[in-house]
Amino acid sequence: MSHRRTLPGCVFVAACVALFAATARAHEYKLDAVMNAFVKIESDEAHLVIRAPLYLFKSAKFPAKNAEIDIANSAPATERAVAGLQRDVLVFEDGRPLSASKASVRVSLPSDKSFETYEQAVRHVAEPIAPDTAIYIDQGYVDAHLTFPIRSPKSVFSVRTTAAPELGNYLKLAVRYLPPGEESRAMVITSTSGTVNLNPTWYGAATGFVSLGISHILAGTDHLLFLLCLIIPLRGWRQILAIITTFTVAHSFTLVGSAFGLAPTGPWFPPFVETIIAASIVYMALENIIGVDVRRRILLTGLFGLVHGFGFSYGLQENLQFAGTHLLVSLFAFNLGIEIGQILVVVFMLPALAVIRRYVLPGRVGTIILSAIVAHIGWHWMTDRWEVLSKVSWPQPSAAGVATLALWVTGILLAAGAVSIITKRVQFAPGDTLPSRQRGVAD
Repeated sequence: MSHRRTLPGCVFVAACVALFAATARAHEYKLDAVMNAFVKIESDEAHLVIRAPLYLFKSAKFPAKNAEIDIANSAPATERAVAGLQRDVLVFEDGRPLSASKASVRVSLPSDKSFETYEQAVRHVAEPIAPDTAIYIDQGYVDAHLTFPIRSPKSVFSVRTTAAPELGNYLKLAVRYLPPGEESRAMVITSTSGTVNLNPTWYGAATGFVSLGISHILAGTDHLLFLLCLIIPLRGWRQILAIITTFTVAHSFTLVGSAFGLAPTGPWFPPFVETIIAASIVYMALENIIGVDVRRRILLTGLFGLVHGFGFSYGLQENLQFAGTHLLVSLFAFNLGIEIGQILVVVFMLPALAVIRRYVLPGRVGTIILSAIVAHIGWHWMTDRWEVLSKVSWPQPSAAGVATLALWVTGILLAAGAVSIITKRVQFAPGDTLPSRQRGVAD
């Protein structure tokens, strides 16, 4: 290979390592602050009853006496606080922001438990606070009850919070939605969630979950790296289509199962899944270097795809709260979004790989170098995630746990058997078969 080609290849390798080095670390865990709220819909009114931490209202400038709030002289400050709540927590009807016709507000002790139910919260906000109540500055809550006139209880209602945007996802708004004639629903949103429908239509839920699936796969660096690793050595559309289809079917299987509560639970399972995902990247990268058999790769892609499905399910489970009554529609739409994002990624990857193979890292050497980069990144992810996993307590054996394990093992064995039978019957065209120098020694 000439120096003219070697230099760009070295620059490419260094750039890839620098690009992904920052992502090779374990997850961090953060403390959160919470605002609690109820949204109740009646025939001609919507009610927002909300409790927010007092420290969010520094601009309200509550009067102080020593280290405590001067309750007797705090009326102007509480009015400023409720005005801030109306500005920062918005309720919409069919996309139209609602304006409160009535508002009640008070401050409360940090030990107060009145927001356990809607009825308790409404009664509590309506009660005046005793002037001699001792509430320390930046402790306790601001509680408010806002009443909005509405056009119809059958409208689509939405909520958006922009409170303390500098806190981002640290500050959460926990909403309990109480629609007429239906069961209540709970959801948690932040200032980064945008406008969230409390009772979405089926097509609104579908649109939102398709977008969520696309963004989830595009933001999942480990899933993207696994996809790249799968197609690096492949030649021919038949190979690529077989591999991608197998991966799609496999991760859809576990994604659906997880959505219906059939996945293992406990603090050990998420880091276990993430560790196996990283290990799958390392294994596939090493197989690319040693040699690839297409039929074996299809089988392994299916097995690893099952694990990646559990990883996809975490993004889904966090957002199923926004599905309203359209669980199945949202589940299908999320999976569709993942497939759309996956297709977009593959369509981008294939030309990029063709250019790299032709001009930067040509021939078998290019496959080895690209796979080595991927293996290096995956190895760092795997070791970091293993460190997290090793600190988590493993579950104690139980009848329910054994039954869940047996269910998944049976499903995996059946799926593996089906894939094995199909791959034996598939006849790859000569142009679709890897050259002998790219195949394993056993071939």
